[in-house]
Amino acid sequence: MARAERAQHIGIVACSAEGAALCYRTICLEGEALMGRHMHPEVSMHTHSLGEYMRFVDEDNWEGVAGLMLSSAHKLQKAGADFLICPDNTIHRALHLVTPKSPLPWLHIAEEVAHEAGRRGYKKVGLTGTKFLVESQVYPGKLRAAGIICQKPTPEERDEINRIIFEELVHGIFEAGSLEYLQTVIERFQHEGCDAVVLGCTEIPLLVNDGNSPLPTLDSTRLLARAALKRALIARALPLAR
Repeated sequence: MARAERAQHIGIVACSAEGAALCYRTICLEGEALMGRHMHPEVSMHTHSLGEYMRFVDEDNWEGVAGLMLSSAHKLQKAGADFLICPDNTIHRALHLVTPKSPLPWLHIAEEVAHEAGRRGYKKVGLTGTKFLVESQVYPGKLRAAGIICQKPTPEERDEINRIIFEELVHGIFEAGSLEYLQTVIERFQHEGCDAVVLGCTEIPLLVNDGNSPLPTLDSTRLLARAALKRALIARALPLAR
């Protein structure tokens, strides 16, 4: 059985509470299957408030966002983290500004999703997330590199999904009407030839899943958590539990 103190230490640069909590829980709960009963790698988390991030996001100030991410990165380095993940898709828009100055390496959430989409053989996927994410190149660029087409919501859909995320999901509110709306958007993706849908907001998997989605889902939160587990163990060639 792998010992937790020998696995790499995962640092979580958090932004919104619900998505970060889901990522943390996934690492802890799924770590047990890899490492043995009640085991998981060491995990540290730091987060500036969502309000601090949104002040910069609303101003389209990605340098400001990057500064908050770097602040967390340095604090997590001091806490002993070996590498970093960020369970927030939107602020990945600033990651290219962060990595050249970061004291630690990062996993990229969209790269992990694109890798899984390619592994499953998907050729075209729909994208859900905040309007700040959907209107960026965070996912189209990574998916294109994997030979996958990215289909985006309409402008009207972007506004409503954005409202659902910031008025409901980040507060832990999960409304049946909001699920129905997202299902309608995903059905449109299906009619337009998509093979799957990217749950590109780390809170959306708390509402949408493979059991209620018209298309197979690519759960960005859990895929990032699983990639972090793999990195923490394989980086030091640790044996998996038997």
